[in-house]
Amino acid sequence: MTVGAVDIGTNSMRLLIIDGGVEIAREVEVTGLGFGVDATGHFVEERVQATLAVLHRYGEMMDRHKADLRRAVATSATRDAAEGPEFIERAAAALGVRPQIITGPEEAALSFSGATSGRGGPALVIDIGGGSTEFVYGENGRVRYATSIDMGSVRLTERSLPSRPARSHEVKAAREAVAEAFAGVEVPASAPSALGVAGTFTSLAAIALDLPAYDRDRVDGTTLTIDQIRGMIARLAPMTIEETETIPSLDPKRAPVLLAGAIVAEGSLASLGITEITVSEHDLLDGLARA
Repeated sequence: MTVGAVDIGTNSMRLLIIDGGVEIAREVEVTGLGFGVDATGHFVEERVQATLAVLHRYGEMMDRHKADLRRAVATSATRDAAEGPEFIERAAAALGVRPQIITGPEEAALSFSGATSGRGGPALVIDIGGGSTEFVYGENGRVRYATSIDMGSVRLTERSLPSRPARSHEVKAAREAVAEAFAGVEVPASAPSALGVAGTFTSLAAIALDLPAYDRDRVDGTTLTIDQIRGMIARLAPMTIEETETIPSLDPKRAPVLLAGAIVAEGSLASLGITEITVSEHDLLDGLARA
C-alpha cells in the first residue's frame, strides 16, 4: 500500500510518501503559515496562498505516486488562527484529503512514534515547532508522559526577537521567556538518551557539522551538546537575517526564526537538566505515515 502523509506546521509544510514501508518521496517547504498568528489570532492571506500552492503540489505528487491512503494533520498555527476551520477546507481542496487539526498531546504522540520506531527501552523526544514544543516520554513504544507548550521558533521570534542583529537584552528576555514556559515540564523518569526532532534541531546539527550543504543522512544521529547550542546562539545573535541566510547548510527560509529556535532548543535541554541530545530525522511525519 502507498501512503501519503502531510504535516501542515506553523513554519513548514512537509510531505512523506511510503510504499510498503519504504520511503519513496520526502519534501519540505517553508511557507511561514503561522507568522502573525500569535499577535493577531489571524492568518496572513499571502502566507495562506503560499501554503495552499505547496499543498496543491503535494496533492499532485500523491496522485503521481498513486497514494492509496492519504493522511494530513495541521498543528499549532491552525489551532490558534480564527480562520483555522476555513483554511482546513481550502487545504482539503488542494490536497485531496481533509487535514485533521490535532491537539498538542496528539502531536507529541505522533512525534514520539516516528522518532522511536524500531527503538526499544525508554526514550524522551523533544519536538520544536514554529508555534509549540512537545516533550514526550515513553517506554517500548508506549507514551507515559506528553505535554505541548505554546513556545516555538516563530512564536518566540515575534514575541522577543523583533530585530536582527538581536540586542543582548532581547536575547536575555527570550531566554527568560523560554525558561518560564518550560518551568512546569516534569518528565516522570530519566531516559538513557534524548531525541531532538524537527527543523530547529536538524538545522542546528547541520551547522554544528559544518556541512557544505544539507545532508539528511549526515544529520540523522548527530549528537548536539547544550554548549554547542549556546555557541550557535552567540554566533547567530549578531548576524542579520541576510547573513544567516548564507550559512551553507541552512534553508534560507529558516533564517528569520533560527536564532529563536536555538534559544528554545537550549531552554528545552536546560529545563530538564540535559547536557546533550541526539538529533533524529524521523518525527511526526513518520509517525503519521505509519499510523
